[in-house]
Amino acid sequence: MIDAALLPIQKRLLDPLARRIALRGIAADQITLTGFCIGVLAVPALWAGQFGLALVFIALNRLADGLDGAVARLDTPTDRGAFLDIALDFVFYPLVPLGFALADPSANALPAAVLIAAFVGTGSSFLAFAVIAGQRNLKPQAYPTKGIYYLGGLTEGAETIAVLAFMCLFPSAFPVLALTFAAACAITTLTRWAQGWRAFTDNSDIDL
Repeated sequence: MIDAALLPIQKRLLDPLARRIALRGIAADQITLTGFCIGVLAVPALWAGQFGLALVFIALNRLADGLDGAVARLDTPTDRGAFLDIALDFVFYPLVPLGFALADPSANALPAAVLIAAFVGTGSSFLAFAVIAGQRNLKPQAYPTKGIYYLGGLTEGAETIAVLAFMCLFPSAFPVLALTFAAACAITTLTRWAQGWRAFTDNSDIDL
């Protein structure tokens, strides 16, 4: 919902660091893969009840997620980079509720399963729209630097990371946070279905 508004701020904050990283010969894909591996470490940290440590891993993962794009734009962004970025993101997000489920199955397993199912809805609707938008050469005006068509919604990256952070800060509130955010994700999925229905109707000229 607010990702587009945050892009200029993110650019100002990350570009100086991205330039220093690029000068050291570190490629964007290396940052993407390293960031994903760091993010995966949140799962054992959550399982062990080390919620603060898990939050650090999540934050580092998200920092890498911003830096890889900034580094790529200093040279020539590639389709492989865009693919890795989005594919690994959609694996990373559900790993966090999985970690909470492992930490306390009796309290967290069902809310985690509901949230993971909701992530499937938001992720699949996002990617399905991007595939067909690419075939039709549609361009997202709000996200001109993205490697694929970036379809917004109520629950975008910023909201997701904020909720994951709150879960780590207040682990006992995980069930409520997970179910509440799952409901918001369901709304996002429904609105994306509706946008796809309108946008991909023959002779549609709707500007998304």
